[in-house]
Amino acid sequence: MSRPTSAPGRLARYGFGTSQGDGGARAADLLGPDGLDLWRLDAQEPVDEPAAELLAALSRAADPDLALRQLHRIVEAERRARAGAGSELLDALHADPGLRRRVVAVLGASSALGDHLVANPDQWTVLRTGPDGCAPVADGRLEPAGDGNPVAALRQAYRLALLRIAAADLTGGRALEQTMAALSALADATLAAACELAVGELPEGTPRPRLAVVAMGKCGGDELNYVSDVDVIFVAAEDDDLTAATTVATRLIHICGLVAWPVDAALRPEGNRGPLVRTLASHLAYYRRWARTWEFQALLKARPAAGDLALAQEWIDQLAPLVWRAAERPEAVEDVRAMRRRIIDIIPPKELDREIKRGPGGLRDIEFAVQLLQLVHGRVDESLRVPGTIPALGALVAGGYVGRADGEALLRGYRFLRTVEHRLQLQGLRRTHTVPAEPAGLRWLAAALGYAATPGRSAVEEFRAEWVTHASEVRRLHAKLLYRPLLESVARVPADGLRLTPEAARRRLEILGFGDPAGALRHLQALTGGVSRTAAIQRTLLPVLLSEFADAPEPDRGLLSYRQVSDKLGSTPWYLRLLRDEGPVARRLARVLSSSRYAADLLAREPEALRLLAEENELAPRPREVLHEGFAAAAARHTDPVEATRAIRALRRRELVRIACADLLCRAGSLAPTPTRPDGAGRRTSGLADVTAVGTALADVTDATLAAALRTSRGTQPTVPGLRFAVIGMGRLGGYESNYLSDADVLFVYDAPAGADERAASAAAHGVAEELRRLLGVPAPDPPLGVDADLRPEGRQGPLARSLAAYAQYYARWSRVWEAQALLRARFVCGDADLGAEFEAMVDPVRHPVDGLTREQIVEIRRIKARVENERLPRGADPATHTKLGRGGLADVEWAVQLLQLRHAGAVPALRGTRTLDALAAARDADLLDPADADAMAAGWSLAAQVRNALMLVRGRAGDQLPRHGVELAGVVRLLGADDPGEFLDEYLRTARRSRAAMERVFDA
Repeated sequence: MSRPTSAPGRLARYGFGTSQGDGGARAADLLGPDGLDLWRLDAQEPVDEPAAELLAALSRAADPDLALRQLHRIVEAERRARAGAGSELLDALHADPGLRRRVVAVLGASSALGDHLVANPDQWTVLRTGPDGCAPVADGRLEPAGDGNPVAALRQAYRLALLRIAAADLTGGRALEQTMAALSALADATLAAACELAVGELPEGTPRPRLAVVAMGKCGGDELNYVSDVDVIFVAAEDDDLTAATTVATRLIHICGLVAWPVDAALRPEGNRGPLVRTLASHLAYYRRWARTWEFQALLKARPAAGDLALAQEWIDQLAPLVWRAAERPEAVEDVRAMRRRIIDIIPPKELDREIKRGPGGLRDIEFAVQLLQLVHGRVDESLRVPGTIPALGALVAGGYVGRADGEALLRGYRFLRTVEHRLQLQGLRRTHTVPAEPAGLRWLAAALGYAATPGRSAVEEFRAEWVTHASEVRRLHAKLLYRPLLESVARVPADGLRLTPEAARRRLEILGFGDPAGALRHLQALTGGVSRTAAIQRTLLPVLLSEFADAPEPDRGLLSYRQVSDKLGSTPWYLRLLRDEGPVARRLARVLSSSRYAADLLAREPEALRLLAEENELAPRPREVLHEGFAAAAARHTDPVEATRAIRALRRRELVRIACADLLCRAGSLAPTPTRPDGAGRRTSGLADVTAVGTALADVTDATLAAALRTSRGTQPTVPGLRFAVIGMGRLGGYESNYLSDADVLFVYDAPAGADERAASAAAHGVAEELRRLLGVPAPDPPLGVDADLRPEGRQGPLARSLAAYAQYYARWSRVWEAQALLRARFVCGDADLGAEFEAMVDPVRHPVDGLTREQIVEIRRIKARVENERLPRGADPATHTKLGRGGLADVEWAVQLLQLRHAGAVPALRGTRTLDALAAARDADLLDPADADAMAAGWSLAAQVRNALMLVRGRAGDQLPRHGVELAGVVRLLGADDPGEFLDEYLRTARRSRAAMERVFDA
């Protein structure tokens, strides 16, 4: 009968044909009447319900085609053995759902175990469901398997036990820990059986030697995988046992190689150059005198496995004191780090990114981090003295040495990577730790691990995404935890003679770069002294913090600031828990405190604001509308204007902390926040790496502060019914270019209702303006916000507030060109919005003259610019590196842009903005400015603004001069994400020179 052409297409829905690339044609042959007889070719459907259930089970296999081929081969082998009779396996698969799951899972995930069942078609019975309905026991025990050659029988028993373990693993009957424990138990049983066989082969009359087989490595940690060398060390009791013990050990290695896997005794003293078996006394002598750090690290996983178990335990107990003193060696920490680097270096470059065991972010990263912490802290905490990685990690978390979040991340990474390793090795029962590069291999692996396609993502992409996530997190935590031993050099530990002396701690602090090691040590002792939980957690945090402080130009200041914050918050239940458990919070806090006096001062006044460091979305500026609503609500809760203003200023302080921390961290690599909350325009925020974003955020906070303070001020002053009042932003506030210490340059404008007494309206408006300035100027620990109205007509000699008509009259009759220039940045900030719009419309003809500037006005602007350069630059200032008034700095670019606006904005509407960079881009787009000059000035302005903000953050006070050397320059360079201060200074000077030249071409045009 011919097969309908659409039959393969129907079978493809079961997943057949994917690996073959034939759409299911081969599957149709294997399932049809001439094969397993599970599929009707004419009706294109399963032959019956049991067949449908088996097909469904095959479709869920990691590789349905492989499972089907192997099943077909086993059934064919059965039929040949039974002279053409029916298949007992197929009948059992139909009748036993548990057996069906186990057999299909094994056949689809392991070609090697499938081949074993093909060669031994009667051995699938070990996977039958028991009479009690339970799955077969899969704990690694060996069961007798045949007579005859004892080595062959042992191999058969080993394969059957491995088959049961794999079936339980693949069907979800075992967790990873149980699978590893079962494989380790199977290794122990195999070693024990091989040892007995080897002893039985000794010449007749030879006394049984006292020989211990100590499991090391993964086997010792009860975390063995499917295919691995089994690391052991052989120990004889006395010299008289050596000859026979060596014979037994040699034969044991040979038998295990024939039965299961290679036995590797290279971890013994002197490695492969040393004797295979040593006495207990010889071992002790070697480890006391010659052993290196990595050899003690290896002993962490030592466990009795076979032979004389009492002797093995005695060997472990005798060596334990040496293991727990190993970390005291001066080179111990560096030895562990160097060993990890060497392991990475020997990986072939083409495999580095695919190595899940030895590569960066792999299993070795987790194991080395855990083992180093065990070596260091296990000296005084016996709960850490466990051989397995997972139990040791749990003990480290329980003891506070690793934060819960970090511990969970490492545990997830370990389980993920070990599961991937198991699936890779199970496929061909060969030793491999490399993720396949070819697409077919990746598809099989993703399916074997249970990944499925999602909308927009294939199963392979899902697997890769999780792999990258785990690997990057493991690598980060590995690097972080390797520095935990620094704790022992500076912190108190229980008085058992193991801690460093204060003098040694001071020397270590000097090496880290602390200027006052004795003072730093006092801070550390105050933070970590005692036996309280707080002190214990501080002891786990400080190594990470110290490494961050040490990277800063002034480590001592960072540590002092941390102590001040801890003294204020140390007794609160959330503070240390937040630092320990919330991912990068501790390192972010260290970075902020060590980088910025400004932020450190703010946090000292508002320590609870450090909660912001825990949430990515909290490290993004709040939308303008949210700020205004929040500030207004805070003020409205108080009837006393002083209390209302205090609430406003507290909110402003919190927002300044938010912006400063986000700014400080945006170039801090892995510590940089990645906010996802939509901003006010519906876009997603992207941090504060752009200096214009910082200026806008600070201006928005100032706007909200002024708006809330204005409402409070109006509520305290006598008013005229219908009086309209508005605040107009000027200068950097008007241009959304505020910095951390900017005053609020403003104009106050009012408009009296028709028929109102002008003098009363003027007095009321003046009262509101004066009260607003008074309330915001009350001395307080908050950063001050000066309200500066000196840009008003007639300056300080003129009235503080004017009516709209008075402003119009003044600008029409008496204003000069510099006042028109100042109005280029005028914008409504708060108060009556309609009045603000009317003011902007009124000044538009003044700042955007239709006919541009006269020759005399251009000359006047040039004259004023030259005067500013000559007279306003501070005495002794370096004009090459003064960010505001220096050559190519902020003032140069702003004057050039404002000249272009005054000359051309009347005819080019795009120039009528208050932001410098926007106007610069508009001038370039309108062909009023050479694009190269526009780029040069934009780069000069941006760099100068960034440096100016950085100077304020680093110093904690106003400053415009970029120093040419010293810690402040180093602090600015680090904050801006650069490396070399000299190179950064050269780049600043080059950028400024280009900006200055471009400005001069604009002025000379």
